[in-house]
Amino acid sequence: MNSDWLTTASTLSKALPYLQRYDGATVVIKFGGHAMGSDEAMETFARDIVLMQQVGVNPVIVHGGGPMINKMLERLNIKSEFVDGKRVTDAATMEVVEMVLSGLVNKRIVQAINAQGGRAVGLSGKDANLITCDPADPKLGLVGIPRDIDPTLLNKLFEADMIPVIAPLGAGDNGETFNINGDTMAGSIAANLKADRLLLLTDVSGVKNAKGEVLTELTPEKIRDLTASGVIAGGMIPKTETALTAIEGGVRAVVILDGRAPNACLLELFTDHGAGSLIRIPT
Repeated sequence: MNSDWLTTASTLSKALPYLQRYDGATVVIKFGGHAMGSDEAMETFARDIVLMQQVGVNPVIVHGGGPMINKMLERLNIKSEFVDGKRVTDAATMEVVEMVLSGLVNKRIVQAINAQGGRAVGLSGKDANLITCDPADPKLGLVGIPRDIDPTLLNKLFEADMIPVIAPLGAGDNGETFNINGDTMAGSIAANLKADRLLLLTDVSGVKNAKGEVLTELTPEKIRDLTASGVIAGGMIPKTETALTAIEGGVRAVVILDGRAPNACLLELFTDHGAGSLIRIPT
C-alpha cells in the first residue's frame, strides 16, 4: 500500500478532534503581505479556505493591498505626502485606494476561492453599513478607524454558505470613504463577531523573543512586557496591539503566523503542531 495514502489517512484521523472543535466556529483571517504575491500562494490559500468551510468553519477574509496601491499610484504619477512616515490619503489617493482594494485585489481573492469550489462574495466595509468610521488622524486625511459595525450581511452570508472577502474600506458619517488598516479592520470584525480565532497572516513566523526564537504561546501580560522591554518592536507592535484589542473585545484567541508557509491556516487550526504565535488569556 502506498505510504502517502497511509500518511494522509493518519493525518485526517488525527485531525478529527480539531474538526469537531471548530465545527460552527467563526474564524477571521487577515490576508496580506507576500502570501498574496504569487498565483501559487493564492491558489493554496484559497483551497485552504474552501476546505475550512467544508468542515464547518465560517471563514471571513479581510485583505490588505499596500504594495498594489503603491504600484498603481506610481503608474498614475500621483505623488504622496507623508506625515511621521505615514501616507496622507487625500481625495486623489483615495480614488486609487478604493479602485485597487475593492476592485483588483478583492476580486482576485474572490476568483481564487471560487475556482477551488467555494462561493466567495467580495465586499468592502461600505456595503450594507458594515463599517462606519471616524477619522483616525486629521493630518492623515481619509484614514479611518472603525466605530460601528453592523454584522447583518455577514450573518446572512454564513447562512447561505458563502465566504465574505472584505476590502478594508469604510464609510464616514458624511458619506466619505475611509481607508482602514487591514489588521485593525480584521480585529474589529473579529471582536464584533466574537470569533473563535483571528489569524493575522504576516511575512514573519510569529512573535519572537530576544534570542530570535518564535514564542508559540503568549498571554496579553507577556505581550505588554515584551513591548515595554523593546523585544516586540517595529511592525510587530501594531499587530500585537490589534491582537490585544481583539481579545479584550471577545475574540477567544489570536494567532500571528507566517502566511507564506504552505497550508499555514490548516496547520494552525487542525494539527497538534499549530503555527506561529498563539495569544490568549490563560484559563
